[in-house]
Amino acid sequence: MQLKTMNLKYITKITAGVALLFSALAANAQEVVVTDSTAIQPEKEVAENTVKKENNERRRVEGIAAVVGDYIILDSDIDLMYKQMQSQNMATADVTECQLAGSLMENKLYAHHAVQDSIIVLDADIRSYIDQQLAEMVRQLGSMEKVVEYYNKSSEQELRDELFEINKQRQLSQKMQQKIVEGIEVTPEEVRAYFEEMKKDELPIFGDEVEIAQIVVEPEVPESEKQKAIDRLNEFRADVVDNGASFRTKAILYSDDTNTGGSILSLGRKDNFVKEFKDVAFSLQEGEVSEPFETEFGYHIIEIDKIRGQQVDLRHILIIPEVTNETVEKAKAEIDTIRKRISAGKLTFAEAAKASSDEEETKNDGGRLRNPQTGDTKFELTKLDPSLYNQVVNLKEGEMSLRLSDQDQTGKPFFKIIKVTKRIPEHKADYATDYLKIKDLALQAKQLEAIEKWQKEKIADTYIKINGKFRDCEYNSNWLKK
Repeated sequence: MQLKTMNLKYITKITAGVALLFSALAANAQEVVVTDSTAIQPEKEVAENTVKKENNERRRVEGIAAVVGDYIILDSDIDLMYKQMQSQNMATADVTECQLAGSLMENKLYAHHAVQDSIIVLDADIRSYIDQQLAEMVRQLGSMEKVVEYYNKSSEQELRDELFEINKQRQLSQKMQQKIVEGIEVTPEEVRAYFEEMKKDELPIFGDEVEIAQIVVEPEVPESEKQKAIDRLNEFRADVVDNGASFRTKAILYSDDTNTGGSILSLGRKDNFVKEFKDVAFSLQEGEVSEPFETEFGYHIIEIDKIRGQQVDLRHILIIPEVTNETVEKAKAEIDTIRKRISAGKLTFAEAAKASSDEEETKNDGGRLRNPQTGDTKFELTKLDPSLYNQVVNLKEGEMSLRLSDQDQTGKPFFKIIKVTKRIPEHKADYATDYLKIKDLALQAKQLEAIEKWQKEKIADTYIKINGKFRDCEYNSNWLKK
């Protein structure tokens, strides 16, 4: 569970997995010295195909597939990328070594110029992220020993070192791409021109879409359960402050935030975290442990590890107070009553949402959900979260569901009724009906043009050397500078 502010009740839920290897880190950066185990070594060592680790111990000799700026790509990097794809159950039958090499060269090109442009990433964020990656891998494979064996490493530390370099380069690459496209916008005239340039037989097809509204009733958390959470956190705090107990160990053992556990969380003043959490974090001194405080996620205590200007490194413990069987049954009865009143015509769905829904984000808009990807009220059926898809796929336009059970981002149950307010059959793109989608396509096309232009210029200006069989590949970009 993340502490970032978002409506998690209807956005697509992503299951954490080894796919975390390809995810972006969300934290803001402070000062860091960028290092990389695949940074180019002196010319003699490169000629010997020697990779030297940060501790200057010569570990192994491998073939160098390519050199891009300050980075090298080893043959083993390509093998690792292929294995990562397989571990995520991605289709690899049609993936060639040339395609993987081209993808890695792009990544290195972005990372190289990110360093040149003084784009920085924070080592602490990456290490915290690696903790999450490895925890998920252990969950999938059963033990750290099996994870190390799967990736053909000699030790957990060697695996951590490699993951560190992979994630740092990916984050540098992502930040460089973001910098290239930042500020790019499209005007209504550009959107119309983009649409009119499309041939009629090439217009995109948008699948069946629905507009959805919902009413949510959440079981109340009794005051007695809230006090239990506060008392427990006070006990943890007293043991840490008075007896020198380890905050990290308590976070690992007892925190309900299983994503961070005892890991350090780096927080900036402008990060999109809930206000109450930031207010407490930036009111503390290094080494200080907060009193228990409440956010929408539950009750927390924070320990400040380090303060670095506008950035703080911290650990936290979250306790989520529990609902009771009594309050759960009361919530069920309430949502059932609301549904009966709507069915009897005593009030409309929109009126009931405004009067009774516990979902603040939607209640004043008649319960209407908005697509977090587009900001529109339309959802393409095939792209809906599977759980939500199953709830709406068989509802006719204007039809209301029976009572449905769900849970929020903390795991607390809630109950809802859903209404499909509109169904839009599969259709070719229409400028008036699908303007927001067409605008998004036009923006993506304009951003892609900017990235392609940047890449063409930087390939020409950057030292690139491709070796062996990879010189025979046909690349989309001019990596061979022919």
